Amino acid sequence: MSSAVKVYLTDQRAPSSYKGTTRHYWNDGAMYIVVQNDEAATLRAIQQAGRKLDQLGVSVIEPAADDWSRDRQWALSQGFTDTMNTNTVQFVGSDKETLEILADAFRWSRELINLPSSEIYPESLCDRVAEKLKKAGGDAVSWQVVAGDELIKDGRMGIHTVGRASAKAPALLELDYNPTGDENAPVSYALIGKGITFDTGGYSIKTNEGMVAMKCDMGGAATVAGALLVAIRQGLKQRVKLLLCCAENMIDGTAYKNGDIITYKDGQRVEIVNTDAEGRLVLADGLIRAGELGAKKIIDAATLTGAAQVAVGTEYNALFSVDEEAAKAALQSAADESEPLWRLPLAAFHKDNCPSAFADTANSRPIKGGGAGGASNAAGFLLRFAPNGGAGWTHFDLAAAYQTQANALWPAGATGIGIRSIARMMLANR
Repeated sequence: MSSAVKVYLTDQRAPSSYKGTTRHYWNDGAMYIVVQNDEAATLRAIQQAGRKLDQLGVSVIEPAADDWSRDRQWALSQGFTDTMNTNTVQFVGSDKETLEILADAFRWSRELINLPSSEIYPESLCDRVAEKLKKAGGDAVSWQVVAGDELIKDGRMGIHTVGRASAKAPALLELDYNPTGDENAPVSYALIGKGITFDTGGYSIKTNEGMVAMKCDMGGAATVAGALLVAIRQGLKQRVKLLLCCAENMIDGTAYKNGDIITYKDGQRVEIVNTDAEGRLVLADGLIRAGELGAKKIIDAATLTGAAQVAVGTEYNALFSVDEEAAKAALQSAADESEPLWRLPLAAFHKDNCPSAFADTANSRPIKGGGAGGASNAAGFLLRFAPNGGAGWTHFDLAAAYQTQANALWPAGATGIGIRSIARMMLANR
């Protein structure tokens, strides 16, 4: 391994030879980062310095001195991440083991998202996730995959409808992490991930620009899988069911069309008015299954709506819930992990904001982006399928999951934001 570049924190401003108010500078072959007036600004400055180190071609770095907290080291690591996951941070201090667990999980999750859809398709995504979690959880992990027309027999009509036009069969992964050894143990959490491994938009087809990054539309599946990996490696003792709802949204003569109606296992009928509002259609199957399992708490994660990005940008994820305690727990977990999360409106009336004359609801509104309040209306659609009226359920719309271009904080590609928050939620009562 090449010699690591040392990175120091300092309260000394950059030498006068640096223009402006730069927050990081080189001195004697090391990087110095200027500590800011508040911790949030310091973490941002650290992450920006990590990006600069990557851009300079450095491959190995080490935080130096004793003022590097866990969050400061993690911010440096996030900025220093390159798209191909080849950089290394030599973590230090008492948090080294935790940071290495996080780094491995994030590297794996980002790789899943960044790989092309020729390598990550529904069944291969299920296989990769099961293999990784089995290695981490050993005998506590078991799973099954329901794929292709078997989904019809199982009543998972949303996943099958969205994915039936692809040469790659749609699939539902149900993975059981049960460290109790009791096959009758209650399910403490159900984690549901949107696993659209490529999204053309279907007959409501995307533009070339809108489609180019759509390998990332399985970011929700990678996020909840990564969160479970972190939680397992940090000693999770509760039973968790992981449900990945996987499909490619493609076009051929068998593809679903606007005006079609899906009848779900719980009897609800959904009219399709936009085939590009497919994520909520597959997640509905996951929510129904979580109810069948009697899960006490349910977390779903999805790269669901462009409307969420309009609301919070690409540095925050959006949170929705009608359960105040569940929402507070999610927001507190995100704050404890220094992950940006913002709650957006969701009320019971949002369930009725996509009306249909031909079914119980439509899957969107037949206007661009679903119209005003599109993210809340999408969450309202999911609320229809959430067990117990949404009690114990939180929905993460992952606006910050993927960066189409490199910027001052991130390389191009997946970020992994959300993994730490969801893992902490599970570990809060371990």
